[in-house]
Amino acid sequence: MVKPPHIQPASANALRVRARAGAARLVLMTDCVRLPDPSAAIASLPAGSLIIMRDYDHAEREALAKTLKQACRDAGCWFLVAGDHLLARRVGADGVHLPEHLVRAPLKARNGFRLVSAACHSRRSIARAKMAGADLAIVSPLFPTNSHPGKTTLGVHRFARLTQNAGLPVAALGGITHKNAAQLRGLKLAAVAGISGLTS
Repeated sequence: MVKPPHIQPASANALRVRARAGAARLVLMTDCVRLPDPSAAIASLPAGSLIIMRDYDHAEREALAKTLKQACRDAGCWFLVAGDHLLARRVGADGVHLPEHLVRAPLKARNGFRLVSAACHSRRSIARAKMAGADLAIVSPLFPTNSHPGKTTLGVHRFARLTQNAGLPVAALGGITHKNAAQLRGLKLAAVAGISGLTS
């Protein structure tokens, strides 16, 4: 991937998470409840980070997408819209993020986008993302997370087995903080994804 041109100051917490995990990039997932001011969070991330706008039920989703796209341009970050390639195209997003059930081969949403990520929760879904031509598999949940309380987590060892020989870059998502990020160093991750763990 080509690096965006702008360089912005990054928060110490985000840099600690990235460094301790040994990952090249960070991926911020938006959440209007847990992250009410995503533009400020975007400005605190290192250039080259990926921002994935979820907020599927937001009443003004297109307006939010336009605002976040501009925030990403200002911060030198990539902007992806989750689950809606038509909206992504309308607002000029860099790419799309596909929930697991939308990952199909070939990727019909690929046309014109520089980056496509895919949510994956199993070995089968990772293989499907690879066959579909996704650029990044975001595998979750690694640790317990407030986004999905009570959901069974993978843990580091199961995550490692699941993603071994994935055949495409992998990002870890779910409950990652600067306190547990060092446990991920041996996983050779392309990116670490999260919400509050990257911004608090």
